[in-house]
Formats: sequence, C-alpha cells, structure tokens
Amino acid sequence: PSDESRTAWLRISTQTAMALLMRSLLAARAGASQYWLPSIADVPLAARPMTELLSLQNFAAQNNGGLRHASTSAAPTDPKKLRNFAVIAHVDHGKTTLMDKLLRACGVTSSTDRVMDSNTLEKERGITISSKYTSMEWGGHVLNAVDTPGHADFGGEVERVLGMVDGCLLVVDANEGALSQTKFVLGKALKSKLRPLVIMNKVDRPGATAERCGEVEAALFELFHSMGATDEQLDFPVLYASAREGWACAELPAGGKPPEGASLAPLLDLITQAVPAPQGSLKAPPAMLVTMIDQDPFVGRIATGRIVSGTVRVGERVKLIKRDGEERPPAKITRIMKRFGTGQNELQAAGVGDIVSLAGIPDAGIADTICGLTVEQGLPPGVIEPPTLSMIFSPNDSPLAGREGSQLTASKIGDRLRAEAETSVSLRVLPVPGGGEAFEVQARGELQLGLLMENMRREGFEFAVSPPKVVYRVEDGVKQEPLEELMCEVEDAYSGPVIEAVTLRKGSLVGMETIAEEGKQHLTFTCPSRGLIGFRSAFATLTRGSGLMHRAFSNYGPYQGPLDRIRKGALVSMAGGKTTLHALGELQVRGTLFINTGEEAYSGQVIGESTREADMEVNPIREKKLTNIRTTAADEKVFLVPPKVMTLEDAIGYVGADELIEVTPTTLRLRKRILDSSKRKAQARKGGKYD
Repeated sequence: PSDESRTAWLRISTQTAMALLMRSLLAARAGASQYWLPSIADVPLAARPMTELLSLQNFAAQNNGGLRHASTSAAPTDPKKLRNFAVIAHVDHGKTTLMDKLLRACGVTSSTDRVMDSNTLEKERGITISSKYTSMEWGGHVLNAVDTPGHADFGGEVERVLGMVDGCLLVVDANEGALSQTKFVLGKALKSKLRPLVIMNKVDRPGATAERCGEVEAALFELFHSMGATDEQLDFPVLYASAREGWACAELPAGGKPPEGASLAPLLDLITQAVPAPQGSLKAPPAMLVTMIDQDPFVGRIATGRIVSGTVRVGERVKLIKRDGEERPPAKITRIMKRFGTGQNELQAAGVGDIVSLAGIPDAGIADTICGLTVEQGLPPGVIEPPTLSMIFSPNDSPLAGREGSQLTASKIGDRLRAEAETSVSLRVLPVPGGGEAFEVQARGELQLGLLMENMRREGFEFAVSPPKVVYRVEDGVKQEPLEELMCEVEDAYSGPVIEAVTLRKGSLVGMETIAEEGKQHLTFTCPSRGLIGFRSAFATLTRGSGLMHRAFSNYGPYQGPLDRIRKGALVSMAGGKTTLHALGELQVRGTLFINTGEEAYSGQVIGESTREADMEVNPIREKKLTNIRTTAADEKVFLVPPKVMTLEDAIGYVGADELIEVTPTTLRLRKRILDSSKRKAQARKGGKYD
C-alpha cells in the first residue's frame, strides 16, 4: 500500500478506537451496570485490524451482538428479574440445538454450533456429557439456562442441577414421542416440584402431523398423571417448535411450515411469564449450594451454584460446611464470575436466586454449602440415585506395560480417579479390600466408564480394568439387582431375533406396538442391567443397523438368576512376539481376529473370538519354514480378512469374567487375568471364580 493509504488507515483506526474508548468511559462515569459496544460490522473495514489489536472486550472473537456487562457494579441483580430454567429431554431430541438458538435470539452469536458442548469428547461424539449453564437477557429479564445431558448414563448430571432452577423446558420429539430417558428426567422434575413447559420439537418433519402431535400430547398427559403430577403441573403449556430452524409458535403450523416472521420470541416470552422468580431475601446471611466444580490454573478451585439466600461480595469472608456437616476454616471470596452468552463476566456482588461461580474456597466440593460466618447448618444436598455398574482399575502388568504411557503407577491412577469423582456426582471410587493397588469405580453405565477411560488414556495413563459387574443390594434378606427399561424400534423381520436375544439376557417383553405405516415394531422390555452390557453392538448386528434402541434405569428388583452364555470362546495367544501373515492366515478360519499382522502379541493375550464355545490356545507368531521347494502349492498367496476393531464401549461389553482390558494411550488389548496357560488350567480345575 502507498503512504497515503497507510495514513488514511491510521487516521480511521485511531478515530474509531478513541470513539469506542470515550463511550466506555462515559458509561462507567455514569455508573451504568451495562453498556453497548457496536457490532464488528459497524466498524470501517480499514479499522478492524486496529480494533482487534486494541482487544476491546474480545470485540471480534466473541461478537455477542455487542452486549457486554461491566464488572464494576456492586449491586446484585434484582431477584424479580431472574428466571432460572433447565432444558431436559431424551438424547437427540434437540436440547443443545435449542440452547444455541435461544442464545442467538437473545443477541448472542457464535461462529460454531453446539456452543454449550465445550468438552473435546462432547464435540467429537455430538453428545452432552456434563451439565453447563449460561445466561442471556430478554425483555428486561436475566435468563439463567442450564443445558443437561440426554444419555441415561449421565442422569446424575440432571439430578444435581434441578435444584438450581425454578422451571424446566421438556423437549419432546414430535415424531418419536416420550422415550425412556424422557420418563426419567420428567420424574425427577416433578419430584423437584417444577412445572415443565413442553416443547414439541421437530414439527417441520413430514411425520409430525396434527394427528401424531395429538397422540404424543395425550401420551405425555398420561405420563404426567401416572407419575403423580399435581393439577398445576398437569396444566402444562405446549409450544410447537423447530429448534434447528429457530422458531416456535403456540399453534401447530400447517405442513410444518413456520408462519411469517416466526422466531423463538413466543418461547422466551413464555419463560419469563411461566417460570417463577426465585424466592429469598437479599438481606439474609449468604448461602450457596455447590453443584459444579471446576479447576483453573490461575485462580484455583471454582465452585458453581445457586445463591439460596443473601448476597455474596468479593472480599467477603465465608465458611464451608461439608455435606457431612463438618465445618472448614473461613476463607475469602477472591472472585465472583458469571457466564453470559459464550463469555464470562466478573462481578463484584451477586444476590439470591442468581447462578454464579466463586473462587477462593479451596476445599469446596459438590453438595457442600458456602455460607456466611453466622450460618450454623448446611443446605440439603439433594438425593442422587446410586451407581449401578462397577469396574476395577489397576496398574497394567502385561509384558508390554510401560511402552506407550507416561502415567503408570497406582498412586497416579488413584489420584486421577478421585479427582474425577469430585466433579461427577454419580461416580464413586472405593478401595478394593485386599486389592493392594486396585480401585473400584462405580458409575451409571458402560458409556460413562468408557468416557472416563478415554479421557485417562488421552492424558497418558496406562492401566488395566476388569469386566463390569452390577452393584447389588440386599433388602429384607432378598438379593436385588438394577433393572432397566429397554425400548426398541425394529423392522418386522427383525422383531423375532431381537426378542429372542433379550430373553436370553433375562429380559421380559412388557409392550409391543405395531407401526403399520412404517412396517416396524415398537418393543418395550424390562431387563437386568447386567444383561444389557454389550447388547448395543449385538442389537446393531441383529437389525443390520436399521434399529433404534434406548435404555434407562428403572428400579431395583429381585435377582433374575444367572445369564445364559452369550458369547463364544476366545482365541488366546500361547507365545509372544510379532504376529505373522502365515500364522494369522491359518487362524482366521477358526474365528474372528482382533489383531493384524506385524503387531506385538504376548502369551495370554486374547487375539480373537473362537467359533467354538470353549477357549482355544493358538500361536499367532509362527513363521513359515523356508525350504528349497518352489511350487504353486508351496507358495500360495494369503488373503487376510481385516480384523475387528473394538472401541472402549465394545471392549467393556465383550470382556469375559476371567479377562482384563489393557488400556494404553494408543492401543486397546484383551488379555487373560492369569497369563500363564498352566496356571489358568489349574485355576479352572479348582473351580475358581473371579470377582
């Protein structure tokens, strides 16, 4: 560029920056608690580089419609202007998409979708794993919205946040209706005395006819009634919406097409009108129940929760009452933070009913109470359903141990598991009696355990885990086990094999509905949790990938007896070394292989699944003997079938009682607990059982 263009660019940039700075100073001088900055589109093109260099409130990177809150205001938000609500639903019914569109309707824009899913695994898998909150403004009200997971394994995340809110949006797919997790989250909301606002989502799809929507609404009313809803809860409002398109209306539009000028304004107006304002006094002693824990390398532990009473201020001394009633020494609040849109603001004070994050309390944990020095009793921690599945974590002791991971010792594994238990209310870590360096981890399902192991292996951990087993109870001398509700939608041709497979796993068919227009069957089962471990992959095989399966914890019931054998025997390596094409070519006719040629194997490793019921010991490293004979018969070409690659969830569902899963940062292996063949046979002759 010429000297004249450089001079013009500098003049425009300086003028624009000075105008923005003066506007901010005037707003601060007037004592305004909030002020506006123009959108990046309002800044001249030539001035944008200078604007970004000045870094005015992440001006370009987080363009929240220009709205920013100043952190100098010492006055808390008026509780009458607050609305706290959660978005609950079954998986894939549109919760997170609806949250995105609500933020955009309130002026918060982002260059990416699913802005609430900040975790790496959440982005990779397209699911919500942990509950998160943010706030937005609409009609003079501050809306604190909480996004929740839809998978049954993360139901504890839903249970812990319902105490933070005064209302909820129940999102239901207008085509699928209420499914298993819908019933679970609805039951928790009704027990928390919340009045759900029903959102019939995806009405723009062809299957969402007026007749179908009427059936779903009637089924929802029956579901509300069967769960003991009050008259006020039964009188739930219904809106018809398309979260993906960003609109909602009170009447079902013809053909699923939105009316002229449709938006999410009707839903936002309904939230401000139907969700009650928080109750409490700003003058009472401060008290907050911790529901989320985070760690920051600069400010330390961050405790997030709803302020139940009073006002908290930066620099105020507070005390911590643990969930068991133990009091900790007073500490000083160093920061008060609040999420707003896609960013975070610092506050000087926050009042009753608001959802904020506090820093400066180093020992805070989930279900603890942060309160004033005059408060003598902690807040009720709430009820969380207990875990139903457990696995044993221990250091890896295979012949290949230590080659890939950097975190190998039992102490580091134990510290990592305990740190995870601090942030997840449905996860428990217990020492194993007589287990030495082993730890028992209890969770809600194999997906939750699989994600924990995936996070650990990405952090460099190397360890071994046992097969999953359910957590039993004994009530009145009767052994009880967790039961789940299993809902399957399959084509007519596959209903028989699915019913047979679930029956072999001690399941009972409790409902069967024919969907004639689609040629499908809607099957409902009650099945023990242990019978459904690893069933998802088997279900996909039975239905050729065309079936839909949903499951959720139902209740504890009488022990159903031992399961029938549901997997074949294993191909077990009897030697160590690198596998060869010659050996694997002869072994592939004996079963399905899990490893490829040229991979390291060791004695006792499970390298495949046998076609027979019993285990078979094989030699995968045997080399072809070299001779002087050169004939077409002697030099037959070997074609190797690609091996079956297992994910962590697949391995958890497949591993046998006498086996372990070896988890490293780059590899998953199955192995026998006892690697030595003669010792395994001696153990089998003694009839030894594995815990």
